[in-house]
Amino acid sequence: MKKGALINKIAIIMLIFLLSCLVLGASGVGAQTPQAGQPAADQAKVVGSDLGLQGKLGEAIAKAPAGTGKGQINPDAPRGAFGIPGAPKINYLVAILWAVWVGWIFSTVGAFGGIMAGVGHMTIFGLGDYAKSFKNTAPTVNKLLTDSIRASNQWLVGLSSLLSTINYLKAKRLAWPLGLALGLGSIAGAVAIPALTGGKISFSQYQGWFGLCVFVIGGFLLYETTPRGQAGKKAAKQAAQAFEKSVKEKKNEAEQGIAVNSWGLTKIDFSFFGAEFSFNPVWAFIGGVFIASLSAFLGIGGGFLYVPYMTSIVGLPMFVVAGTSAMAVFVSMLTSITTYITVAGAAMDWALIGVGVFIGSMIGPRTQKYIPDVWLKRLFVVLALYVGLGYFSKGFFGQSWVPM
Repeated sequence: MKKGALINKIAIIMLIFLLSCLVLGASGVGAQTPQAGQPAADQAKVVGSDLGLQGKLGEAIAKAPAGTGKGQINPDAPRGAFGIPGAPKINYLVAILWAVWVGWIFSTVGAFGGIMAGVGHMTIFGLGDYAKSFKNTAPTVNKLLTDSIRASNQWLVGLSSLLSTINYLKAKRLAWPLGLALGLGSIAGAVAIPALTGGKISFSQYQGWFGLCVFVIGGFLLYETTPRGQAGKKAAKQAAQAFEKSVKEKKNEAEQGIAVNSWGLTKIDFSFFGAEFSFNPVWAFIGGVFIASLSAFLGIGGGFLYVPYMTSIVGLPMFVVAGTSAMAVFVSMLTSITTYITVAGAAMDWALIGVGVFIGSMIGPRTQKYIPDVWLKRLFVVLALYVGLGYFSKGFFGQSWVPM
């Protein structure tokens, strides 16, 4: 069997596996029994008001138990995240610094912006444990907070993807026909999944599947950094080496940047630093549907799947992958965020973007060219394995197996 065919089969098997995770998660695997063990007196004492919170979250808050204990709402408490009384108060200096990191890692690697945003919302800002506290007392609040975290992750990375797209396009390090094909395909998945799963996923389910999917992709990319994994990517290696040489010699990199050579319904050819690449736009469109479906379910940008797709299937160097991934992510972000807000009723904390993401996203494309191609992949792998293992164990077993 040819190596290219083998890689394609592996990619298809991975997509089927990950989509199976999505279906199982949406169907309630691992869900907790609503209100198990809750005293009758606590069930009767509810907030009784939406406290000025709009939409489905306000309706759920009104039916939540009132009080000062775990999994209860104290209407007199100071307002925190999403405007909820008693919710964690977010330190905006920490939020800005974390947003710089999110913007930098996404614009540098072309992925992990949404995953790092998720780490911020779930762990750094404490929203994960807060959402979990309602799993028995107010399951609807638990699920709507989960949707709000998913949508907020995507909103945070949405600005970064826009800025990264602009920067990489100007530098001619964005394979825009491929990014456009993936992005157009992503629209269907980005609409369908929030509409189908909104209000149905508990936080523990979300956290566990989030970790599992990230860990699997990290393992696949780890193989790609080995000599055997690198052997079949001569064109990508040649282009990466030529680009790195150009950077060292301080030449104008844009002169040998992305150039589209031919167009067709089943094949588009382009070049980058003397190396020729091609892809089938139909398969890229279909790939966009699958990737956006999974990323919308996880509440992330999808770059962690776009990156292995472009490095493994298309065989592109990381210097091109980051910007191309950003373009595809931006299209799916616009669609998915809109659906989460209008259909699923997710709340948004709009202030968590802004200055930090802007700074990180402007720095990333300018520093990426100084990092060797293989080290960009290794950075991705280390983050994927660590974050994936941590959230998989915490979501499904209640305790992280790594410091987190």
